[in-house]
Amino acid sequence: MSATLAIILAGAILTYLTRVGGHAVLSRFQSVHPRVDAALNAVPAAVLTTLVAPAAAQGGALEIASLATMAILGNRIGMLAAFLVSAALLVAGRQAGF
Repeated sequence: MSATLAIILAGAILTYLTRVGGHAVLSRFQSVHPRVDAALNAVPAAVLTTLVAPAAAQGGALEIASLATMAILGNRIGMLAAFLVSAALLVAGRQAGF
């Protein structure tokens, strides 16, 4: 087994365990406090920010253009379609040598 495959499998297992563990903990409560609910709803945005921020901070003009395209299209068309267009822009620009 290659190191890359081992890392991917370990990441998948740990992700699964954290999800199951979170569900096990929260299932013990009859209701969740509104602040906890708000914090849990903010997690996906926080994770997305940690993925996008380094590209925005260290990227060149092509990465900034792709992020700007995503920001503009994300409000006009579906998020998946906006992501695909932005990713295609980034891939095409890198293949063209930008």
